[in-house]
Amino acid sequence: MAALPSLRQLSYLVALAERLNFTQAAQDCFVTQSTLSAGIMELESILNARLVERERHRVLMTPLGLAVTERARALLAAAADLVESTQDAAAPLAGIVRLGVIPTIAPFLLPQVLPDMRAQHPALQFALREDLTANLLARLDNGQLDLVLIALPYETGNLLVRELFSEELWLVTPPGEKTPRRLDITAIDAERLLLLEEGHCLRGHTITGCGLAPKPTRGYEATSLYTLVQMIEEGMGVGLLPEMTLQAGLLRHSPLIARPFAAPAPRRGIALVARPSTSRREVFDRLSEVIVARHKQNQAAKLPSPSRRGRAKPSGK
Repeated sequence: MAALPSLRQLSYLVALAERLNFTQAAQDCFVTQSTLSAGIMELESILNARLVERERHRVLMTPLGLAVTERARALLAAAADLVESTQDAAAPLAGIVRLGVIPTIAPFLLPQVLPDMRAQHPALQFALREDLTANLLARLDNGQLDLVLIALPYETGNLLVRELFSEELWLVTPPGEKTPRRLDITAIDAERLLLLEEGHCLRGHTITGCGLAPKPTRGYEATSLYTLVQMIEEGMGVGLLPEMTLQAGLLRHSPLIARPFAAPAPRRGIALVARPSTSRREVFDRLSEVIVARHKQNQAAKLPSPSRRGRAKPSGK
């Protein structure tokens, strides 16, 4: 049997790829520079391939070295899952779970879901990270996160993906905005449609849902949903908001009006993602169940229809 790389050698390679500096990479691995350098040379010998370009004043990864580094990250994450799975076997619903969530979900869904999880599993704790989808999936793949909550459609490769529910996107306009009684997605004025900045998946869902071709913006984009709401209030245009944000009260103190589209309305899916080798499969299953149950409760609650104002109308009493 041919010699195989060790996990230690792979960890040296990953550290060097991240730092592009032998001294700093060695410090990250708690070894001497000569030990790390020798380990990577042994790895190159085992693979019979050049992974690193060593110059006097800089370090570069070869194209093959970059490809091997990505596979090394996955192998290290799987090994960590193996160790954690044995440690968690006695108490699978206890300990700290590293959960990543995108910004268009985190402040609107987690305040409902996490208390439910704490009530049912008090020994379980969640360490949260809010970030863009691409960054979260990268951290998930290399083992820095255990689970990630994202919106679909989005390319997830070979990760374990469970779609929990889907929700409509509603049109949000300033008060007094004239809109047709039957709000069709094709009636949207693309020139007035405000978008989140690049990197937010809701940007793509909005463009796709409205049947628009990606194109340069008018020079301004929103960095968050809260900024998007402020831009609409300033009369800069209209926007699409996920239904969960309205249920969570994003427009509670706003004069803006939200309306649903006629079928087929633009939608997005909410999904929980993990590595196939995850040691947190029971948490994955239980969190999925709690999110679905909470969504059903929200759907059963009476919602204003056909439009939702930020400010409640006087009762007339």
